[in-house]
Amino acid sequence: MENIRDIIAAIEEIAPLSLQEEWDNSGWQVGPLTSEATAALLCVDVTPAVLDEAIEKGCNLILSHHPLLFSGVKNINPDDVTSGIIIKAIRHGISIYSSHTTMDRSAFGVSAKMCEKLNLKNCTFLDNPGGDAGLGMIGECDREYSEEEFLQKTKDAFGCKSIRYSELCGRKVRKVALCGGSGASFIDDAIKLGADIYVTADVKYHNYFTALGKMVVADIGHYESEQFIKEIFFYTISKKFPKFALLYSKMGLSPVNSL
Repeated sequence: MENIRDIIAAIEEIAPLSLQEEWDNSGWQVGPLTSEATAALLCVDVTPAVLDEAIEKGCNLILSHHPLLFSGVKNINPDDVTSGIIIKAIRHGISIYSSHTTMDRSAFGVSAKMCEKLNLKNCTFLDNPGGDAGLGMIGECDREYSEEEFLQKTKDAFGCKSIRYSELCGRKVRKVALCGGSGASFIDDAIKLGADIYVTADVKYHNYFTALGKMVVADIGHYESEQFIKEIFFYTISKKFPKFALLYSKMGLSPVNSL
């Protein structure tokens, strides 16, 4: 049986902790790293429901994108959601590991997977063109699309209930920029690199004005843009440990709902 440390090492081969942003807290969150791994539950966020799911399914390892712990814990109060997860995870011998900006900046990470889902080719990083690591990506479409057609393609690819987007420019989509999660800060970079459309999440009202007449900005939702981290975990680990049990969480879904 594989050791938890061995499973984590497979992830860090493509997303080492050296890649994380200074403000981030990727890596080990809770529990022992030296235990044998029974199975791993793959998710975007660690919630009480996800933890209960891990217990029910016999997983003693949870792999998430968003860290459970972002800043220092000043006290452990069972009435606090995060503290409650920590207490219950330790009680049940469950380890939690998060690959956040490490996987955001990886050449095999979240943005690369988004490119794959949209069939983009010749992809490079938005903030570090030609580099080995960076945030966001830009690539070329497999064919020419109308703006409406590409928005629908994006909606289908990411299973979005809806997409918020800026005013259409009335031109063909050939080059697409994207960034998983909160990527509004890269709108100018996408414009400078000649993108016809920029796919990201958490775009604020005034951000849409930045792109008027230059490109289309499409907000597909934070969870929707990062949901395929589960596929990245699965592929990365199963390639090295093909018999190890990996389960997609059915509870750790988007907390955002709409009518």
